[in-house]
Amino acid sequence: MTNSSGFLLLDKPSGPTSHDIINFLRQITSIKKIGHAGTLDPFASGLLIVGIGRQATRHLGKFLKLDKKYEATLRLGSTSDSFDRTGRIVSFKCSPPSLTEIKKTAQCFKGEIEQIPPMFSAKKVGGKRLYELARAGQEIERQPIKILIYQLKVLSYQFPFLRLWVHCSSGTYIRALAADFGKVLGCGAYLEELRRTAIGEWQIEEAVKPNQINYNNWQQYLFVPKLIF
Repeated sequence: MTNSSGFLLLDKPSGPTSHDIINFLRQITSIKKIGHAGTLDPFASGLLIVGIGRQATRHLGKFLKLDKKYEATLRLGSTSDSFDRTGRIVSFKCSPPSLTEIKKTAQCFKGEIEQIPPMFSAKKVGGKRLYELARAGQEIERQPIKILIYQLKVLSYQFPFLRLWVHCSSGTYIRALAADFGKVLGCGAYLEELRRTAIGEWQIEEAVKPNQINYNNWQQYLFVPKLIF
């Protein structure tokens, strides 16, 4: 690869879309061909692997297949039509689950499980993205997909907030996991916060924040991973 083509590990902040980050990089690099391996919702933060230049972007698909790690905060006692805090929230009266119940529920989600993609997702059905149908007030039947939850740990719990650490296969919807977790508990839940901490072997600690890079220094953060050879 050339000096102006390679990959960046970025720590996306909560707020901007993944596409906003790409546009920012196009401005400071003057390179149009830039893409990322795995979208993060605007409210989510964490690791975003970005390919810069045609030689790099053609290999982004190899990153998409890698497993992911997340820190997720669930809000119990409520549901959301989007499965996260950006949707229409409905609250329920329920007794706070005990930590024992929480840990028992977490065990139900380990290993290979089936998950129905949320309507508010970028998955395509019949040539249209599900979120486009959802915004038009439509809900269609979705086929479940098989995913792997390698590990699911309770980091902290103070009702209504439950923090989980998730190590999962590619294609896992953490928002759907949050909603399903609430269903099993019987009190409802939605995703309040999400931070991606790893993609394959790459960790968030290796990433640079967008406000740390500029026109003069962006090339020094480029790397070329072994998996593309």
